[in-house]
Amino acid sequence: MSEETQANGAEPAGTETAGAEPAGTELGTANAAAVVGSGTSAQWLARYGNSLMGVFGSPQRVLVRGAGSLVWDADGKEYLDLLGGIAVNALGHAHPFVTSVVASQLSTLGHVSNFFTSPTQIALAEKLLELSQAPEGSKVFFANSGTEANEAAFKLARAHGGSARPTILALEGAFHGRTMGALAMTAKQAYREPFEPMPAGVRHIAFNDIDALREAMDETVAALILEPIQGEAGVRPLSREYLQAARELSRGHGALLIFDEVQTGVGRTGSWFAGSAAGVTPDAMTLAKGLGGGFPIGAIITFGDAPSHLLSAGQHGTTFGGNPVATAAALATLHVLESQDVLANVRAVSDVFAEGLAKVDGVGDVRAFGLLVGFDLAEPVAAGVVGAALEAGFIINAPGPHTIRLAPPLNLSAEQAQSFLAALPALIATAVAAQHSKGNS
Repeated sequence: MSEETQANGAEPAGTETAGAEPAGTELGTANAAAVVGSGTSAQWLARYGNSLMGVFGSPQRVLVRGAGSLVWDADGKEYLDLLGGIAVNALGHAHPFVTSVVASQLSTLGHVSNFFTSPTQIALAEKLLELSQAPEGSKVFFANSGTEANEAAFKLARAHGGSARPTILALEGAFHGRTMGALAMTAKQAYREPFEPMPAGVRHIAFNDIDALREAMDETVAALILEPIQGEAGVRPLSREYLQAARELSRGHGALLIFDEVQTGVGRTGSWFAGSAAGVTPDAMTLAKGLGGGFPIGAIITFGDAPSHLLSAGQHGTTFGGNPVATAAALATLHVLESQDVLANVRAVSDVFAEGLAKVDGVGDVRAFGLLVGFDLAEPVAAGVVGAALEAGFIINAPGPHTIRLAPPLNLSAEQAQSFLAALPALIATAVAAQHSKGNS
């Protein structure tokens, strides 16, 4: 080797260092824009229509960046995100602690098969058992989404019931997901009808009706699944009395009580879990959405020894569930929620919404449970309000023609909430005027 080669640290031409990439293949580091490219909203939407299935309809905007409770679209317009990815972005967008933990984990270990485990998976399971105050013998199974967590709950009910207990009870207005088992437990016929026949055995009973529950519950019931607060139905709460009756009746008849807290869990309502705030411990509870702070993860917690051993090795599984990056994201999210007392902010900003909405003309019933907020409009113009809000720089949702739903980041500030409240009267007036104009044309 020449003195020049030794000084430069270079290899002679034609030689390769073991394990090195061939010349010309070094990539280094880059941000997402380097591999995605750029374009206007109109250009991206045209490409969307040519490449993606239309199961979500036409996207309202092409979002490219977020910070806290704010997001920006491809044309540079700013929006206050009061939907949080539908109760997913618990800490808003690009939270520095969460992103640093995720990046660190991804640079260390991104995925292992379920033949192995990782410290983040074990630590997250322990943390969830601690936060849910689960008794000795309780366990956790990790999935990738809420509907997958509810599929695990469906199989848990089947394993418990067997052929002697073929019935699973769910409630009218329920939304548990769109995969087949979860869809069978979902009440909305429009979601179910194109894919019938559904898995057999699910019965839907009246919402918040203890007498109807008492009549339906017998020794053929394997499980009762319910959302303590129905988000997709317009933020409708079950009463404390109903939840307690559900616990008593299911236990008395040997059925499992399963809480779907996919939307209400992980601090959304100002408590870690909505059901426990009513003093009720279920046999199983499903989680997702806010758990990963924007990263896909779901979970089912089984309470006590008996339900925790209903599914044995090989009877259920998932390739990506509980992977190191998803569980690291969830651990980081929980750490911030706990160490920064974010749940206190949830309760305080909830009061701002409740008090402010009650003063707005055209707003009727207000249902604020932490930062899961629903309110009814005097006229069926909810879709118009959503459209007007988007033009004004606010992202909200209409689960029904009279109803608006808010599920913002849990660290939303009171000032940001006030900015929406100040704009709302004009948004309603715009939607009402458009509706009347359409009716007169």
